[in-house]
Amino acid sequence: MKKKIISLLFSLSLLVSIISPALAQDYFFEVPEQDIHVFIEPDGSITIEYFYLFQNAPGAHVIDFVDIGMPGNSTYSLGDISATIDGQNISDIQDSPYVDGVALGLGANAIPAGSNGIVYMRAKNVRGQFYFASVDETEEEFTSMRFQPNYFSSDFVGGTSDMTITFHLPQGLTDQDPRWFSPKNWPGDETPASGYDDENRILYQWAFTQASASGKYEFGIAFPSRFIPIETINTEQTVTFNPSDLLSTIIPIACCGGFAGLFVLVIYLAAKSSKKRKLKYLPPKIAIEGHGIKRGLTSVEAAILLEQPMDKILTMILFSVLKKGAGEVITRDPLKLKVEDKLPEGLRDYEVSFLKAFKGTKSAARRKQLQSMMIALVKSIGTKMKGFSRKETIDYYEEIINKAWEQVEKAETPEVRAEKYSDAVDWTMLDKDYDQRTRRVFGSGPTYMPYWWWRVVPGINRSPTTSVSSTSRSVGSSVARGSKPSMPSGGKSTTITLPRLPGSDAAASVTNTVTAFSAGVVGNMAAFTTGVTNKTNPVLRTSSSTFGSSSGRSGRSGGCACACACAGCACACAGGGR
Repeated sequence: MKKKIISLLFSLSLLVSIISPALAQDYFFEVPEQDIHVFIEPDGSITIEYFYLFQNAPGAHVIDFVDIGMPGNSTYSLGDISATIDGQNISDIQDSPYVDGVALGLGANAIPAGSNGIVYMRAKNVRGQFYFASVDETEEEFTSMRFQPNYFSSDFVGGTSDMTITFHLPQGLTDQDPRWFSPKNWPGDETPASGYDDENRILYQWAFTQASASGKYEFGIAFPSRFIPIETINTEQTVTFNPSDLLSTIIPIACCGGFAGLFVLVIYLAAKSSKKRKLKYLPPKIAIEGHGIKRGLTSVEAAILLEQPMDKILTMILFSVLKKGAGEVITRDPLKLKVEDKLPEGLRDYEVSFLKAFKGTKSAARRKQLQSMMIALVKSIGTKMKGFSRKETIDYYEEIINKAWEQVEKAETPEVRAEKYSDAVDWTMLDKDYDQRTRRVFGSGPTYMPYWWWRVVPGINRSPTTSVSSTSRSVGSSVARGSKPSMPSGGKSTTITLPRLPGSDAAASVTNTVTAFSAGVVGNMAAFTTGVTNKTNPVLRTSSSTFGSSSGRSGRSGGCACACACAGCACACAGGGR
């Protein structure tokens, strides 16, 4: 009996040893990042680009092929498709036996279990994707397309995916021309970011960090049909707006007594979305990730990248030019600035533009000049960030902000603490909790204001003398490093009696300067920001149109179904490998 049990256990062990390798060879992976671009070309074709970061699971089958679905109803040639794996060309590109699309053979660069790799595919000259559209608020003829990005079977993929999809519209469109449609099944914000790419194309971009690589998401856009050849637009169906679709949703709610609540809710959500959108003044191309950190940005430029409020950024520029001795505040309410006749060397372009705006006396002209300065500054950040990772760069500058505070906090005496604070005041201002943190760090103890603070606060005692007052020892330490401030009286030295304020008053002094800037210079801050946003990240319009129905299609055998219940629907699907 004992021998039989041992024999049975041995047989079971042998069976497990045979089955285990087979089980271990199933495909299973994650797609931590995916970046998808759809370019609408002037000849009526589209170019599709996929960037995938694959993370193969430990013990899984090697990723030797990647199957990528192509849009439904499309025509394309394998010769127009190129791909790479970790920068190495992929030569094995063929029709996929698993999905309606292509199979990329990774060959010697296949991704082993437990490893990762970046797969890039570019398909150009993809045709048959546009349909006529009737947009309700215009009589002009529109064309539309709807695109469902490639996805992988849930049998083979897990985890979440940082997903970005960007539509690049034809050149020549104005920000009033195109429309976007609310995405289907999309877990992120339905309102896309908008702006211009490097080819000056208007773009729409949707992004979500917790998307699914097996998610079946659909996105749609429309634009005047005159921007592509008429013969490239399908005439089988027209996308139209169906008012009954909206009424079928509203009427039951209204009949149940909820019309007033619905009306209020719609207004509230629209206002909230609009306000949030107006503050996003960075163009989406900054969010298109590159690699590595962009070092060397000034605190003002970092503030742009962090999308700090514009009144704070303008105040930072004010402090910067005053610190450099380019002017001084005459009155704070309303805020008026005396600009030095001879400007110091080393001023940045945005500082020169800032000072030029304050040389004028008309407030409307000043606001316009400051808006132009901010537009140029935002666009310059877009250029500087090209090819760099926005996320990594933001993390880098947030660490600089934290270190600036740490240096202030670790100072052993009030004088040294004030000196560190003076040196880093521009970076500390970028802390979202600046006001409260200043109060916590300095408490009720004395805060020696920066050596240049006399330029910020009119009325600080200044009298001719031959020495610098010892009331603010931070002045002496700063002068010793060669940053001696220009004195206001013709060539004579001046005693500058700077205030020693409690921490709460020091924080309030800076915060009040921001408030004064907002109220006294730019007026309505939301309107001022919108004037910048309309140029750097224009609010492009959505359409109330909905897509009509058409016959669908499905993938072959890769475990995915790509059904397009819409006209102008460019669907793509993919299986999970083989």
